[in-house]
Amino acid sequence: MFTSCKVAALTLGLALTSATVWAEEVNMVDLTVKGDTLVFDTTTTEDSEIDKPDIAAFLSVLRANTNITTVQLNSSGGSVWSAEEISRIIVDFELDTVVNGRCSSSCVMLLLAGTNRSLTRGSKIGFHSRSWSASSMQRYYESEKESEGWDTPFEFGSWSYRDTYREAHELLSYLVDRGVDPVFAIETIALREEMWYPSRRELTEAGVLTN
Repeated sequence: MFTSCKVAALTLGLALTSATVWAEEVNMVDLTVKGDTLVFDTTTTEDSEIDKPDIAAFLSVLRANTNITTVQLNSSGGSVWSAEEISRIIVDFELDTVVNGRCSSSCVMLLLAGTNRSLTRGSKIGFHSRSWSASSMQRYYESEKESEGWDTPFEFGSWSYRDTYREAHELLSYLVDRGVDPVFAIETIALREEMWYPSRRELTEAGVLTN
């Protein structure tokens, strides 16, 4: 009996340790499961945003909760690459998406991944063109110039010019593929000083919202 208790305690201890490690690895801070809804809220902490750890978190939670049908979003965006990967997961699981609060910048990619897409009353969806600050470009150039073979900043500039076109094409293709009106899709990448928050009617007519 004593041995069995020791084994049980050891098993429980290992399980709790594994759960703690798993939570640290996949960063569960932004995710909460409520019934059949996975809530993704990056506003819970001051500096939280869509980032690489959220990719593993999404996949792990969805695999562990097969009853989830909807992803609820509240985020001002973050990493474009991370948003692309999470969007792919949402599409693959054939989930619906709903904005409750705010969904702007790269968060919109997650919204559009939904089979059915909705917006709670009082919430908003924001679009803006992508940007790359001079200081960030300089850091990227310095860190990647050897591996990319850029002998001068001008060669990096030439690459950056082509890469901008590639990204714009991929983004517009994604929007149109998800049912967004092409004219509206083009408008989302227009250069603006501030975030653009279209009305519910505009979002519905353009196919961003489906209900």
